[in-house]
Amino acid sequence: MALDLIERPRRNRKSPWIRDMSRETWLGAAHFIYPLFVHEGAGSVPIPSMPGCQRHDFDSLLREVEAARGDGVGAVVLFPKVPDALKSNDGREAYNPNGLVPRVIAAIKAHWPDMTVVTDVALDPYSTEGHDGIVSADGRVLNDETVEVLVQQALCQAAAGADIISPSDMMDGRVGAIRAGLDAAGHTDVSVLAYTAKYASAWYGPFRDALDSAPKFGDKKTYQMDPANRREALREVRLDEAEGADMIMVKPAGPYLDIIREVRDATDLPVAAYQVSGEYAALKAASMNGWLNEREVVLESLLGIRRAGADVILTYYARQAARWLAGGE
Repeated sequence: MALDLIERPRRNRKSPWIRDMSRETWLGAAHFIYPLFVHEGAGSVPIPSMPGCQRHDFDSLLREVEAARGDGVGAVVLFPKVPDALKSNDGREAYNPNGLVPRVIAAIKAHWPDMTVVTDVALDPYSTEGHDGIVSADGRVLNDETVEVLVQQALCQAAAGADIISPSDMMDGRVGAIRAGLDAAGHTDVSVLAYTAKYASAWYGPFRDALDSAPKFGDKKTYQMDPANRREALREVRLDEAEGADMIMVKPAGPYLDIIREVRDATDLPVAAYQVSGEYAALKAASMNGWLNEREVVLESLLGIRRAGADVILTYYARQAARWLAGGE
């Protein structure tokens, strides 16, 4: 017996061609930014909590960038592991023009001028306290004093050739101060990708292991956002837009798909989302144990982030996902 149905949604699923024609969201290598860890010295160091990832030395990082380009990934974001001897409470190494990050930026741009280089602006890799800002004698993370240093860090990275400056510190007013500083120095073409809705998440653990940047005391809840809050993210969007952000970010991605959608609906700016180290570690561990099909779950997770509204995704799976999407292994 045939049902008397006017609408049959399955008609739009009946063949590969029709499914492709009806597809609402697509995923490609152009949507990925590849996070890379770099450290001083010779040799690269595997990160136990992030199988397949490593802290690269200078030469290894350049080889990884070249390999990423070969896989179709055109953007990387750099995170340094800074020697303890160079750390200080005021994070002055962050704006050393001869420091690790400026040298890596310059080398990448010298080899591949068209490679998009994104840099992280925050003090935690450079801080003796492991916080994203300067810490006062009574244990407070100072906002305005920190912003002054962040501007210097951004200027240093821009001078080295960075294409996109990405403040992840969550200090109030830092987007406007960085934009003003860049413009005053003639870096009007350098973009600002603001970590607009960065939550005080439990999903960051492996990243902090990779950079040895965990707080030496307390937590980051006085500057990163409460995971319970949604409306606050929209307030941060309005502020970062008004301060001159070119792009905005939600971090983490997977557990915050609702926030990505809210942010997407609230702004005309491009929206980025960071599939963070804990998300990567969870997918990798389950796949290595044979509990999940890695290729299928990774691509589905990235598609879900895109479907929620992200224009670009920071993901440690960038190279693998690009190869899978191109039909490779």
